[in-house]
Amino acid sequence: MSLALDGSFKTHEKVNKMRTSTPFAHALSIGAIFVLLAGCSGASNAGSSSGFTPTLASATSARPLIQQPVCPIVKGDVPLASAASFAVLGGSTVTSTGLTILDGNLGVSPGTSITGFGPGVVKHGQIYAGGSVAGQAQADLAIGYNYAAGLQNPTAVPPEIGGMTIEPGIYNAATSLGISGTLTLDGRSKPNSIFVFQVPSTLTTAVLSRVKLINKANACNVFWQVGSSATLNMGAKFRGTIMAADSISVSSGVVVRGRLLAETGGITLIDDRDFVFYTKR
Repeated sequence: MSLALDGSFKTHEKVNKMRTSTPFAHALSIGAIFVLLAGCSGASNAGSSSGFTPTLASATSARPLIQQPVCPIVKGDVPLASAASFAVLGGSTVTSTGLTILDGNLGVSPGTSITGFGPGVVKHGQIYAGGSVAGQAQADLAIGYNYAAGLQNPTAVPPEIGGMTIEPGIYNAATSLGISGTLTLDGRSKPNSIFVFQVPSTLTTAVLSRVKLINKANACNVFWQVGSSATLNMGAKFRGTIMAADSISVSSGVVVRGRLLAETGGITLIDDRDFVFYTKR
């Protein structure tokens, strides 16, 4: 099923029913892998540039899989300013288990607790446990969050969007939003196409679900404004920047190309295997 900006639906495939995700053993040959993209543009308005490269913080000889690119600033982009340089930004805490390799800044504010680094490693960025830098990033995140939440004339989506193909635009869920199976975002051959999802309550991705980008859709330009908490369950492949008012929880085997930004709550990366954060378009 595809959804166009006029709200019409086109059936391409049967929409998968939402399934309840419960923890179970998920076999992985090399442990859990996460991909976070901290170099994306976060601003389209004057004076809120975010395309800078953080200072390298080389804690060990471990390296992310590729270097951090800088995403272009495009018209209609969500203004994140300094928050755009953070791969992970929490409000109260950030907790990681295993060997996490993060490409981009890691921070928390107004809280000061960051645990799991090391053994985790931050590459091409710095760790900001409280302080003015993380505080400013949170202030910039609040501007971006409110901007995304306030966008007018969105197209309504059902509570489950797995199995759909969606074109660029602004979309709004009535309350919570779930993704099971594969959600396809079609850029319509326009690399600067923007996707904004307004989710008043919770965002949940099911076990082994996938957000797939086609026809030049870019993870730099996909934004998820979440009014409560976001949960990415085991083995999910996710694309875009999550801006959650509360917390974000990521289970093992999840692959994320984007950012995890939480305003007031914590960010939890749950597993005791290897975690790898790196940047990729």
